[in-house]
Amino acid sequence: MIAINPGAVAEAREKDRRRSVSDHPIYGIPILLKDNIDAAGMPTTAGAHALLNNSTTDAFIVTRIKAAGGIVLGKTNLSEWANFLCQGCPNGYSAVGGQTLNAYGRKVFDTGGSSSGSGAAMAANYAAAAVGTETSGSILSPSSKSSLVGLKPTVGLLSRGGIVPISSTLDTPGPMTRNVTDNAILLSAMAGEDPADAATRNNPKDQPYLEELKGATLQGLRFGVFKDYLKDSLYELSVAAIVAQGGIAVEFEPVELDFNGFGRILSADMKVDLPHYLQTYASPAITLRSVADVVRYNEQDTLVRIPDGQARFAGILDEDITPEELLVLKKRIHDEGVRFFEEPLVAHQLDAILSVNNQHAGYAAAARYPCLTVPMGYSAAGEPNGLTFIGRPFTEDLLLKMGYAYEQVSKRRKLPIATATTGCQRRKP
Repeated sequence: MIAINPGAVAEAREKDRRRSVSDHPIYGIPILLKDNIDAAGMPTTAGAHALLNNSTTDAFIVTRIKAAGGIVLGKTNLSEWANFLCQGCPNGYSAVGGQTLNAYGRKVFDTGGSSSGSGAAMAANYAAAAVGTETSGSILSPSSKSSLVGLKPTVGLLSRGGIVPISSTLDTPGPMTRNVTDNAILLSAMAGEDPADAATRNNPKDQPYLEELKGATLQGLRFGVFKDYLKDSLYELSVAAIVAQGGIAVEFEPVELDFNGFGRILSADMKVDLPHYLQTYASPAITLRSVADVVRYNEQDTLVRIPDGQARFAGILDEDITPEELLVLKKRIHDEGVRFFEEPLVAHQLDAILSVNNQHAGYAAAARYPCLTVPMGYSAAGEPNGLTFIGRPFTEDLLLKMGYAYEQVSKRRKLPIATATTGCQRRKP
């Protein structure tokens, strides 16, 4: 945890006084936010020393949560700058929050990143639900590593307004919860069209994500299964559980892609998108206005501010792709991502594809396809793993129903041992 909302208890008492039967299911429920999401009353740091004094108004999704009656309990640690600062640095470390540890094996298992604190906090039962963000794997990875349900929505379903960015092309927030029902509740509370985020224009509105779970079934649904992944006993058992419930498993070999240049999109976007955030959403106390400004700021005290360096930020400064070249690159990467999923989806008339953890997060990010990871068990050493359902854009309702039906028959999630001792531990420079 990086910050606690000092008004949370007072807000909860006020909610109790006003409770009614017509309230949204999130009413009065404590929610945690990854600390790259703006929330009034607490700084938004992205884990970076440079943003320690970044006091802001609420991000669009936070206004939606509050309007539905949710209570923002606090902020969670993250891999600094959403894992786009250094190379080879540990997941879950930031200059502000220190090192997040995995509740299922402190200093044993990786937390995943970059929504590491949201994952660890949920595993340790610190709140009812948490919000993470993903560019490429940053919800799926920590969710699977903490035995959680994590949804990476279609880009554009949820607003990015007031969230410290990497890439306006690929970024999205999403819910991280201990079960599918809570995931559907938090998703429904956050959804909405933000005039300040063009990607949300004409997105689905008022979807009955929660209500549709009641009739969820796997019967007759067709699932694409990676042949090589069947060597993984947890994956094999999960597929067998789905088949036992009437699902149809279709084995396939993935197509080969040309994914060269994916990282250049992130660098080129952040070079533009971070200054936009600093200018539009950041506190007036933050005078930094560019990636170069942040790099220079960090160099003033490398031991405290960037103990693992800032190679990715340096790469952003070195990125020289032209706007025309970037458009061509984005189209090629997007088309390749779509091809990776659409070829088997069409050829085998599939309803979804089954992956593991965040193994195909990059392809889903490029295609802008949604993914839902659900606990599928633990390795012999006790490390959590997730079964990941991947579908076409704006099929979150279908993915949640699949995940719910699988969750009900598999019941794989277990509590971490001694949750009272879990959490974050500050790493000394």
